[in-house]
Amino acid sequence: MSAKKYDRELGIRTVGLREWDGHSHYNRYEATPYEALAVLFQSYSLGHHERVVDFGCGRGRVVFYIHRRFQIPVVGIEAHDLTFNEALDNKYTYRLKAKDIPAPIEFKFGLAEHYKVKPVDTCFYFFNPFSSKVFAKVMKNIITSIKQAPRTVDVILFYPLPEYKEVVRKYPFRKINKIRVPGAEDPYDKFIIYRLPEEIAEELKDEASA
Repeated sequence: MSAKKYDRELGIRTVGLREWDGHSHYNRYEATPYEALAVLFQSYSLGHHERVVDFGCGRGRVVFYIHRRFQIPVVGIEAHDLTFNEALDNKYTYRLKAKDIPAPIEFKFGLAEHYKVKPVDTCFYFFNPFSSKVFAKVMKNIITSIKQAPRTVDVILFYPLPEYKEVVRKYPFRKINKIRVPGAEDPYDKFIIYRLPEEIAEELKDEASA
């Protein structure tokens, strides 16, 4: 199924690119391919207790895909004003088709590094949305939240660049899966899923309070 047809099925519009003007740390809008998401969630599942945060969510493709597939709360963070408004438009039209799914969808406007990670946030999705400098700040916020409210947390990187992986390696995350997109020639066309288990989070909390 083409991206446009899948969009129509969800009642949204997410196809296309958008460049940032004069912003060195935030990358262009480009949605994760639907076929890649299908491959990811064949191997990785989300439970009813999860809440996913998509940093640099764009027009919301990943948000709506996860919401429909797993029927769990999802949050999208977007800093481009026009793209953010398009995500809100998509939420309205998507909800017309997904009235029976009670789990909330939230879109928050602002820089990713300014988002205050909530104790209910358990899974964080990144498709190379910004520089590694910004990613490091976001990861620091995630770790701060884990120390305050220990829990198992997953980080999903699509198209994982080396500098992103270096940031993750600074923390006690374990790589639990690597999922390649079938037929892709680009070596970066894959997902890497990292997990920080609750028992490690408890140790981080103890270290922070010592």
